[in-house]
Amino acid sequence: MSTAVVVGAGPNGLAAAVTLASAGLDVTVLEAAEQIGGGVRSSSDGLADGFPAGLVHDHCAAIHPMAVGSPFLSGLGLERHGLHWKWPEIDCAHPLDDGDAGLLYRSVEDTAAALGADGGRWRRVFSGPSANFDTLSEDIMGPLLRVPKHPLALARFGAPTVLPASAFARLFRGERARALFGGVAAHTFRPLHYPLTSAIGLGIITAGHRHGWPVAEGGSQAITDALAGLLAELGVKVETGVRVTSAAQLPAADVTMFDLAPSAVVDILGDRLPRRVSRGLGRFRYGPGAFKVDFAVQGPVPWRNPAVGAAGTVHLGGGFAEIAATEREIQSGRMPQRPFVLVGQQYLADPGRSVGDINPVYSYAHVPHGYTGDATEAIIGQFERFAPGFRDRIVGMAVRSTTQMSVYNANYVGGDICTGAKDIRQMMFGPRTTLQPYRIGVPGMYLCSAATPPGPGAHGMCGVNAAEVALAALTR
Repeated sequence: MSTAVVVGAGPNGLAAAVTLASAGLDVTVLEAAEQIGGGVRSSSDGLADGFPAGLVHDHCAAIHPMAVGSPFLSGLGLERHGLHWKWPEIDCAHPLDDGDAGLLYRSVEDTAAALGADGGRWRRVFSGPSANFDTLSEDIMGPLLRVPKHPLALARFGAPTVLPASAFARLFRGERARALFGGVAAHTFRPLHYPLTSAIGLGIITAGHRHGWPVAEGGSQAITDALAGLLAELGVKVETGVRVTSAAQLPAADVTMFDLAPSAVVDILGDRLPRRVSRGLGRFRYGPGAFKVDFAVQGPVPWRNPAVGAAGTVHLGGGFAEIAATEREIQSGRMPQRPFVLVGQQYLADPGRSVGDINPVYSYAHVPHGYTGDATEAIIGQFERFAPGFRDRIVGMAVRSTTQMSVYNANYVGGDICTGAKDIRQMMFGPRTTLQPYRIGVPGMYLCSAATPPGPGAHGMCGVNAAEVALAALTR
């Protein structure tokens, strides 16, 4: 029997382990932390003063438009291991200073109706791709530089993705639609005038119109727990508290997968890496950071626009021009006074996360890479801007800075929760300039983290893609 070792038990490491074990390999997973899951974990044990026991907060991954329809996750029958998806009434809201808001529904038609004069344009952009998303995902959830399975469908969808988000946003006349699109495009953590920044916004919105923006019932930990249950069924050995820092610690195996940041792979393998690969991975660029604040809030957030109170995700950043300006500042290493803030109201879809009238509210701000300041007041200020009186409802706060992010998960270098800047080179090629983004030049060894295509999220496809490359090599 062939053997495999997976180093790192984030969602991609777990997906790689499932894929390899399902093919008959004897698999061992090694995880540095005491708990598997990477960023797909949750807590309910009282994060800080004011947090009652049982109040559920997601550590990082929180809303899952790309995971719910993942070709990998959706085919595993994980409901038998306790994974159940829950959807809010409104997927995403983007409030504006005049009290208006852009509202994103799972339905293209409902979204278009809420966008007024821009509804027809929204419908024309998203109706076709969202109806065909399950077909499209076979191509967009893998490396970009390969022969596509569905070239015509991919070409129709892909043409607008090369545009800067700032250019694509000009398609819309009103601020509701422009800001709504801009807030989703900002998930790329890149200045919105850069080429390809439309890609992530278009991809997430299209996936959401097909499958919605759900949460995992009981917390994102449920995704990890379900995969752990499947791994147990497959006989996979999982060892936690094992930090691999050198090649000498790696057990002999036919396949070794690294669910790690590229810099960590260089540190572990050292001279075993071919010089060209070591140089390439050494040039890997990390992106801006996330500064996270979890709140325990009495009652609902007092949004000025009541519709925002029905949205599972809320983007706080003002109009499109303001979002673009703050993302430019962050890229330049300057902390804006009013940063872009992503808010999660997961309890709306999953009320069991709350305790009595105390609700968990999730948030993080985009900040410069390695930011050493405190963004807490800036985040609260953005809440107050669109929900006056929010501060008075806070009964507890738990802060995780960029430094604490990288301690929590070593893949989050400088607080970069995307595991690498999503610039043109790294989006097109992966962690180094090559047509084989999962290979690292050492026979039997592969990179499967979110640094590889298709990038961050709880979808697991980076791990699946890398494992399939490894399996193909084994059969040659």
